[in-house]
Amino acid sequence: MANPSRFTPEMYQEYRSKGYWTSTTFADAWDDNARRYPDREAVVDSKTRLTWAQAKEWIDRLAIGFLELGFRKDDVVAVQLPNSVELTLLRVATEKAGLLCVPVLRTLRHREMEYILNLTGAKGVVVLPEFRGFDYLSMVEEMRPRLPALTHVLFAGDRTPPGAISIREMAARPVETRYAPDYLNETKTPWNEFSTIAHTSGTTGFPKFVEYPVCSTMSLGHGTLRAYGLTEDDIVAALSPAAYGPSVIAHVCAPIAGAKIVMEEHFEAEDALRLIESERVTAIGVVPAQLAMMTACPNFDRYNLSTLRLVRCTGSPLPYHVALNAEEKMKAKIVQCYGAVDFSTISGSSFFDSQQVRITTVGRPYPGNEVRLVDDSGKEAPPGEVGEVWARGAHSVSGYFKDRESTERVWEGGWYRTGDLGKFDGEGHLMVVGRKKDLIIRGGQNIYPAEIEALLVTHPKVATAAVVGMPDDVLGEKACAFVVPRGEPALTFSEMLSFLKKQEIAPFKIPERLELVSRLPMVADEQKVDKKLLMKQIADKLAAEKRS
Repeated sequence: MANPSRFTPEMYQEYRSKGYWTSTTFADAWDDNARRYPDREAVVDSKTRLTWAQAKEWIDRLAIGFLELGFRKDDVVAVQLPNSVELTLLRVATEKAGLLCVPVLRTLRHREMEYILNLTGAKGVVVLPEFRGFDYLSMVEEMRPRLPALTHVLFAGDRTPPGAISIREMAARPVETRYAPDYLNETKTPWNEFSTIAHTSGTTGFPKFVEYPVCSTMSLGHGTLRAYGLTEDDIVAALSPAAYGPSVIAHVCAPIAGAKIVMEEHFEAEDALRLIESERVTAIGVVPAQLAMMTACPNFDRYNLSTLRLVRCTGSPLPYHVALNAEEKMKAKIVQCYGAVDFSTISGSSFFDSQQVRITTVGRPYPGNEVRLVDDSGKEAPPGEVGEVWARGAHSVSGYFKDRESTERVWEGGWYRTGDLGKFDGEGHLMVVGRKKDLIIRGGQNIYPAEIEALLVTHPKVATAAVVGMPDDVLGEKACAFVVPRGEPALTFSEMLSFLKKQEIAPFKIPERLELVSRLPMVADEQKVDKKLLMKQIADKLAAEKRS
């Protein structure tokens, strides 16, 4: 049984009694939609359109197909696919079969994939033979001799290698006729176990694997759809990778609401605008960079986005001017949320909040979650002061897969230490001011990079910015601003100083060096700036200047 590592009988009792955890599963939600809306479209991509009844047929046939191949309770299936109908339905099919699904970013390659498949003990992997010029078939064949647990390689899409197992062929076979109607009720993952394993990303080392229990993820879905006012009449598009967190609105919230799901296989700004118009999309899930690219699209005004009402933005800090510009151009409300793969969603703003709350804060803790702000001594930070964000609650994950030591260390005392620094406004909305490890201490004075970055990106000559610490022999650290210019002429150091002084911030917070770059380096998930690399670059540059 896939028993969650960290959940205790007391937690089950508390969150059940408070109504946050119920016995309903995702498979139940899809079955219910098939009964209520059999002929309404459920999920579409560029090649496939399925109604709720057809989606259930796919799910049931895939679940039975896995079992007929010899998969058994809690066997692991890794799914490395772009946003697609198959990715969406495989999540549910594996739950119905009682298997563990590991959705994997399609951008990972041999080194990361071999690690993931080996550590999870994956018995199966689902890939496309080829996508956007990369040969996934060859990658799997090269790794396979070093993967003793991997017994089945399955292929999605409409072009399958000869003799290979095809997901679409599995979905086309009426195998359900050989089984009792309630057969899969006996195999599906129950509400109090986990069915999904998410992988983290980072700037160094290999990913960790996080257990996502059915009950806490369902609780997140219900809480989010209430905050957004989602109904069965909405059409929700996943524009960011649905194997990851930003598109939770599509693969978690939409099926609970009975809303149609639209999958964009590969993000291109103009393609996304075209998709919103053609599918009459009402809600999207994006990261800030995608939002900025869409609103900066030269052909933006050619597209009718009148159906769009909500943009869920997460994954990294949302620049203030990007949010304002997006709301003005898209005529839709921007809502932010905050969390981590290692926790799930912690807090979020609501569709019904004021614009100021929605674009300057990450909202209140979701119902069932608790947040503490803790200072360096381990005590509660005073009201209005900055502290490290600690969280726990009904939406949280249950720990790290096959890693009890990390689970106990990270969740010591039942609280997850995010490593982020935050403060509450006067109404209880959380503002994240930066990463604890990114904190710059200049001669004993704290500089929070996110605060300076949020100001810099409001300058008309700045497209995006990152502030990092650079070594200083006297003060220990100073701040350096890496800026991607917007247009010509580029921002100068004196212009940056003058602009920041007008913002009336403390002088010690103003960066003492400006580096202009064509782009900021990103970590593996393409959602966060690789600040470790920027810190190394500026330290190496300073060292070289000293030697010359």
